[in-house]
Amino acid sequence: MSATAKNLWGMLLGRLFVGTGMGIGPPVAALYVAEVSPAYVRGTYGSCSQLATCLGLMGALFIGFPAKQIEGWWRMCFWASVAPAALLTLFMEFSVESPHWLFKRGRGADAEAEFEKLLGGPYVKSAMAKLSKSQRGDEADTVKLSELFYGRHRKVVFMGSSLFALQQLSGINAVFYFSSTVFKSAGVPSESANICVGIANLLGSLFALVSMDKLGRKALLIASFSGMAVAMTIQATSASSLVSGSSVIYLSVEGMLLFVLTFAMGAGPVPGLLLSEMFPSRARAKAMSVCMAVHWVTSF
Repeated sequence: MSATAKNLWGMLLGRLFVGTGMGIGPPVAALYVAEVSPAYVRGTYGSCSQLATCLGLMGALFIGFPAKQIEGWWRMCFWASVAPAALLTLFMEFSVESPHWLFKRGRGADAEAEFEKLLGGPYVKSAMAKLSKSQRGDEADTVKLSELFYGRHRKVVFMGSSLFALQQLSGINAVFYFSSTVFKSAGVPSESANICVGIANLLGSLFALVSMDKLGRKALLIASFSGMAVAMTIQATSASSLVSGSSVIYLSVEGMLLFVLTFAMGAGPVPGLLLSEMFPSRARAKAMSVCMAVHWVTSF
């Protein structure tokens, strides 16, 4: 729809549908990954979402390079985005359903069948036993929305919402947006600047991928936010009167790259995964939706 838009309203309508999909996709994807992944590799698989986002941003960057030189190339950018969406739709048809979701709806046999596809026959009984234990005590089929704000789940919802709010209020979107300006002042072309930021993001995502289950979620968050604080201190120092000359530019660039790197190490991938593990099964879906709503509001 955006690629074939003839006027502003057609473009806005297309972007509205894309935004709706973005609002639905991330929380469902995080929940799905958490429910189909074995506990010992859940952090690694959860980090793949951040890595995929990073690769997607870099792919969009390279596809968009000719837009300044070729008139109408922006339509090709939109057409290119059709491919991953279509592939995701196709491959999800062959993916397993969440055993947790099936079990909650009384379809135990189907849940066993899905566990067999995921883990193999020898591990089905132990997986079903853990699933049954995790569901024990969840008398109601689902939690009411009011319970998330006034019931026993309110503290966890507050923690999750605060984590997502801090993630966005850290200024990551502003850093991405103004990275070209900062690099341009250092004499680096905008295309090269975006590549540098993308590489920093990729390296941080790869670190999270290999260390999430080894170091733990809390350690990565502490290291990530600490590194981001150091990076912002470097940025603030470069903008103050304490530094002068060419060192101002280089400090600013270094601070920006360090910020992106440390964000991708923890603050980016951990919140979505951590929330899926914090909430009890009966409240998980709605609670994650509330936290993701906070995420998008603070991002806006």
